[in-house]
Amino acid sequence: MIEGVNARMIRGMDTRYLEQLVDDRPADGVFRVHADVYASSELFELEQKHVFERTWIFLGLESQLPRPNDYLVTWIGRLPVLVTHAADGVRRAFLNVCRHKGTLLCRLESGNSRFHVCPYHGWAYDATGRAVDIKDQASGGYAEAFSGDDHNLVPLGAFAAYKGLLFGSVSADVPPLEDFLGDLKFFLDLAMEQGPQGMEFVPGRIGFTYNGNWKAQLDNSSDAYHLTSTHVSFMEVQRRRADLVSGHQEARQFDWKKRFEQEGGAYTFRNGHNAIWLNQSESSKRPIFSQIAEVRDRVGELKAEWMLRLRNLTVFPSMQIADSTSLLIRTFRPVAVDRTEMRYYCLAPIGEAADVRAWRLRQFEDFFNVSGFATPDDTTMYEDMAVGLKASQIGFVQGYSRGIAVQVSGADALARAAGVAPVSSAHGMFDLQAETWGHALYREWARLMRTGAAGDPAWAHAVGGPR
Repeated sequence: MIEGVNARMIRGMDTRYLEQLVDDRPADGVFRVHADVYASSELFELEQKHVFERTWIFLGLESQLPRPNDYLVTWIGRLPVLVTHAADGVRRAFLNVCRHKGTLLCRLESGNSRFHVCPYHGWAYDATGRAVDIKDQASGGYAEAFSGDDHNLVPLGAFAAYKGLLFGSVSADVPPLEDFLGDLKFFLDLAMEQGPQGMEFVPGRIGFTYNGNWKAQLDNSSDAYHLTSTHVSFMEVQRRRADLVSGHQEARQFDWKKRFEQEGGAYTFRNGHNAIWLNQSESSKRPIFSQIAEVRDRVGELKAEWMLRLRNLTVFPSMQIADSTSLLIRTFRPVAVDRTEMRYYCLAPIGEAADVRAWRLRQFEDFFNVSGFATPDDTTMYEDMAVGLKASQIGFVQGYSRGIAVQVSGADALARAAGVAPVSSAHGMFDLQAETWGHALYREWARLMRTGAAGDPAWAHAVGGPR
């Protein structure tokens, strides 16, 4: 247990306790996160209220709702959400909850329907969220006061889109979406501008749960350090494919034998976001390569060059885009302190040629599929972490120190050339495998938890203001 914290402080989640969970002393070269952050059920409950319900959360793609009356069902933390495309052409987002008895309204993940009818008592709503029928209302003996109530679906506090990405917030007290994303938008553009007609999910998706904390996945997408120890079998298969020029050649977009000759880096951004990148030597293996001339003409040389780098980014708190062994969007939803729901979607340009789409799918299933080389490895580690981190006696984990000595405040030369202004940059060869990307994640986690516990607005006193 953290020194000086008594049982009363833990039960009440005193702000002094929360302030000690992330040891953030950049001047001393120290950044540490306490084991309680991953293992405390009390903290987990507060996360739902103070983190997930007070910031922007990724909900889906505009391209998932192309037609009037299309809808999709998703979540913000543990709150069910319904996103609709009404006949007036406007997309909207609501709590997926019937106003009558609080029953889950839509059970299917997606579909097309003019009306959404509650399976319990038959109340019906249209795609604008308006209550269009209260079953047997005329004969129900309702008092006059009932007519004065609002029976419509409850809209989210905020709902907006950026480059085809839909975000929502339970709270209306959030900055404009583009301010929230800030300079991370450059890296989002690198994924969402790959197709001239926009981007879409390849039909189907992967969904599963693991018995571990959601922050294990929050970290993993940015964690280059685990690659050479956790994914040994994958690297060995890649080596054999290269040496024998056989097997699953579509998935070979990186020469693993030359990995230590490659440069890479990590950026942190305001509001908890981060991005990592790595140069790689087999850009011709990437699906976008066959269209790179069109891409270069449309988005410019700088972005086209960046699109050929390997990149992973995290939109805090629960959405990631990976464009390394495949282009994907990943979301993760906290169900319990030691239970997390995962969803993976293969992201591709709309109208992509069939042979390129097939190539893309082979790469996706090779590494990220539940039967692929990476996903089972990683989820096993998450569950092992959940077991080990129950031992709060270990105090602070030491997994965010790598790269601190080479980290610089602000932009490095590559970021400046791209017109990007990160909070910090770390740049080196592959074996640097910096962990400084974690500083953004846990600074924002700590800020939201502290302001929430103190009863302060989430964004009124954000460091430097909302970006």
